[in-house]
Amino acid sequence: MALTFPRGWRAGTAACGIKAFTAGASAIPGDQRDDLCVIQSERQCDAGGVFTTNKVKAAPVVIDQLHLRQNRVQALVINSGNANACTGAQGYKDALLMAKLTADRLDLDPPQVLIGSTGVIGRYLPMEALKGGIAAACQGLSADNGPAAARAIMTTDTKPKTATTEVEVAGAQVRVGGMCKGAGMIHPNLATMLAYVTTDAAVEPGLMAALVRRVADRSFNQVTVDGDSSTNDTFLLLANGAAGNRPIGPASPEAELLEEAILLVARQLARAIAQDGEGATKLITVRVKGAPDHGQARQAARAVASSSLVKTAVHGGDPNWGRIVCALGYSGSELAIDRLTVRVGGLTVFTAGAGQPVDLEAVRQAFRTPEIEIAAELGLGDGEAEAWGCDLSEEYVQINADYTT
Repeated sequence: MALTFPRGWRAGTAACGIKAFTAGASAIPGDQRDDLCVIQSERQCDAGGVFTTNKVKAAPVVIDQLHLRQNRVQALVINSGNANACTGAQGYKDALLMAKLTADRLDLDPPQVLIGSTGVIGRYLPMEALKGGIAAACQGLSADNGPAAARAIMTTDTKPKTATTEVEVAGAQVRVGGMCKGAGMIHPNLATMLAYVTTDAAVEPGLMAALVRRVADRSFNQVTVDGDSSTNDTFLLLANGAAGNRPIGPASPEAELLEEAILLVARQLARAIAQDGEGATKLITVRVKGAPDHGQARQAARAVASSSLVKTAVHGGDPNWGRIVCALGYSGSELAIDRLTVRVGGLTVFTAGAGQPVDLEAVRQAFRTPEIEIAAELGLGDGEAEAWGCDLSEEYVQINADYTT
């Protein structure tokens, strides 16, 4: 049930023909899939969000940041097929209208609605189509529509991405659910990625805002597909209290339990994004241990996962481990080459400053597996981290060469 797995959440979807209208069509295609969803909580939420670091921010991102200041969120409206980015004053008007149309249908105030958009940049939203779609999605709200909502936000994704978990905390069984989309323009510090995690935990105001950055740093900010950071990336964390537990405050054992459950869902979603990268044929997991601290471990892991040369070597099954060592060297993490050990698929290829006599055919086979693990031990401390990426293929070029046509 994904995003609606926690108690008190409902979803509705609609087929608006957004991508077709954005490309200049005059009518919705007969085979149009759902491209809009509305998510509603039965009660007001504690919410937190992190957004793109790109200086060019889409209208929904700017408005969401304003709405979150009131911390009264109770609904989301999300469309795919059009990013509503680089659309000037009209783009802001359209995003605000999406919030108002949703709020009117659900008897809420517009600042209680957050907006998400993903798709082609620089085109205006087909608002007449969205008006009907929002009405239909609100009318069809159901706790059973979580999977449909995950499909509605897809663009070049090949599959919906969802995750759920449960944890006993503060005297109740608390549920966490999530959905995300993203397959290209994926690079650390979020990307063309929309990610939403809901929970029915009761929390003290401000807890979700405190947790969302820490969770993002250990999950979505460790994903890379192509090195591009988008105008629209958004990660929202919402708690509605429907589980009926004792409210969870910051810096408590209960908060740590809830954070770990949320992180579990977020990491599953982040890994799914990397695995479904545009044109991807292989998932790359990079594990770094022994860094001076966790932040430097994250830097090192991201550098390897985002290296175009590593990605192409993995795609071609080329056992060129030197590219991994090179990426670690420019990552910004402290490095002592005489303490560094690198393994590919469990095979030690580099240690104590030199390459190791290893069966290159075995390394080549490791590079050819659908899921490849690269491990680096820096020998400088206790910091550790993971990052996820994918190979870079000819299909990636084809997808992005034809994206708007």
